[in-house]
Parts: sequence; structure tokens; C-alpha cells
Amino acid sequence: MTKVDFYILPTDSIEDRHRYACRLAEKAYRLGHQIYIHSDDNAQANAIDQLLWSFRPDSFVPHQVESDSTDSSHQVEIGFADAKGSAAQHNGLLINLSNSVPEFFSRFNRVSEIVVQHPDIKESTRANYRFYRDRGYALQTHTINQADS
Repeated sequence: MTKVDFYILPTDSIEDRHRYACRLAEKAYRLGHQIYIHSDDNAQANAIDQLLWSFRPDSFVPHQVESDSTDSSHQVEIGFADAKGSAAQHNGLLINLSNSVPEFFSRFNRVSEIVVQHPDIKESTRANYRFYRDRGYALQTHTINQADS
């Protein structure tokens, strides 16, 4: 059964949320896991794409934004909407930056939800928490202090 982790950051910055997603992706990539980062739309996917290249000067996380191609050689993919092809090719870690739980989440071994103190994000991640809890998924929360975020 899918395990779900909620990472609670002390900041209200959506940029900090995205940076933390990049850190999680980098850590999972170094451990050899497949990662799918799910966003709400193309603009957010492209923002994550750019941030993965620049969030740390000494970091390298090869990745691609979802496309209609069937290339599954990337361990890290970024997608949005219904995630036509990319999410189907992954089953390791889903980093969900979308405002809702994607319908394909249960194909993954792990799901990471990143919470910041922005009212819209708090509301959507609370709804996501209830969704997973009400269906019996194993939930873990991690409070991240300012130095770790």
C-alpha cells in the first residue's frame, strides 16, 4: 500500500515549497528511485523544471517535463493535468504539488505532499490529508524547521 508523507514547512512561500520538492527529488534520485513530480499546470511544471536546474549550484538532477513522447529514460519527470504517459512509467515516488490528489497516486510506493503556511496550500493539503486518511493510507508527518527548509 502507498505510504504518504506530509512535509510541513514553517514558511508561507510557494517558492520554498518548490525548492523543498527539488530537494526531495534530488535525494530520491541519488538513492536510485524513479520520481514523478505532479503539478497543477504547464506553468508550474515549467517553473519546477527551471528550478531543478538552479536550486543548488552543486546539484545535478537530470529530468524532463512530460511530453507526448514515450521516452522513459529519465528517472525524474514533471507533469500536470491527467499525466497521460509519464506517471504511468513511474512507481517510485510521487511528489504532489497539485491542489488535489491525482487519481493515479496509488500506483506509487510513496507520495510526498509539501505543506507551506500559505492559506490556499494549507487548505488543499488538509483536504488531501483527509482523503488519504479516510481511505486508510499510512500517513507520516514531518515538521521541517527553518534551517532544514
